[in-house]
Amino acid sequence: MAGEKRMKLSTCIRMFFNNYLTHIKGLSPRTVKAYRDTFKLLLPFAATYHGIKIESLRLEHISSDLILSFLNQLEKKRNNQPVTRNNRLAAIKSFAKMIRFIYPQQRELADNVLNIPQKRSLKPLVGFLYDDEILRIFGAVDIARKEGFRDYVLLHLLYDSAVRASEIAGLQIDYFNSDQETMAILGKGNRFRLVKLEPKTAQLLRLYIKQYRIAPKPSYQHRLFINQRGEGLTRHGIYRICKKYLSMVLTAKRLKTISPVHCFRHSRAMDLLYRGKAISDIKNHLGHDNVQSTTRYLQLDINHRRHIQKQLVDYMKSNLAIDHKMDKLFDSENMQDIMHWLDSL
Repeated sequence: MAGEKRMKLSTCIRMFFNNYLTHIKGLSPRTVKAYRDTFKLLLPFAATYHGIKIESLRLEHISSDLILSFLNQLEKKRNNQPVTRNNRLAAIKSFAKMIRFIYPQQRELADNVLNIPQKRSLKPLVGFLYDDEILRIFGAVDIARKEGFRDYVLLHLLYDSAVRASEIAGLQIDYFNSDQETMAILGKGNRFRLVKLEPKTAQLLRLYIKQYRIAPKPSYQHRLFINQRGEGLTRHGIYRICKKYLSMVLTAKRLKTISPVHCFRHSRAMDLLYRGKAISDIKNHLGHDNVQSTTRYLQLDINHRRHIQKQLVDYMKSNLAIDHKMDKLFDSENMQDIMHWLDSL
């Protein structure tokens, strides 16, 4: 037991990342990377705190006093906000849970860390778009441009499916079921959820895949959204696309109140709430881990938007045949076809 207590910290950390997070917990690569960043900060601090080298750190060095000092240092010297501090603490608590699970002899040490409370912080405002703003954003896209139609489809899918930026970046073509008009989305914790799409979104996806999707490089054949280099769109690329069109419609002051990508997710949650959907259905649509994350939408005032909701609902349920932007696109293509035909005479 003495040898167990004096176990090297590096051994536990390797087990944490190589086995516990991936094989036992099944966390996503992004979460694992975030946890890694926490320990890259913690280890040098712990070594300095105890006046020893990093390789000399042992498991018993991870005390509640050390962790509290580390968290305070994050706020004072790195100017981290309470929400970042809490995220770092969550990573350390996950490590403590592994210690308690694999080494029950160290339960007291692990419990001392797990008992550290999170710091209260201001909850961010739920920044959502109004229905008329969403329609204006759709209308701002020039679908006759080279990448315009892709952006048009992307924005519709962002709103309809309420996906996160990382989720839409990872979408594959075979996640879309054209017959059933559903999209499978790989979300947090590598868990899939199935979302029923509105008719318009499904029609746009079919047309995009069949006619407008850029030919991808071999390693990106499976990806749904492709950039101009033939590679899959990244989270950062999706962020830039959203910010571009939001900036064309919204004022600078309004832009500061919302997240360019996440606002579509919040807006869809509000729309489902307006339609009278059960909170459990909204939870499943958004892929929340627990219903508490979803209930915050219940606290928002929704009465002032009901009068324009029907316009957006009708739009999302409409066919492409009555989409004026599609008429312009097809007219433009017909003109190009006739010009090519004349050149061939």
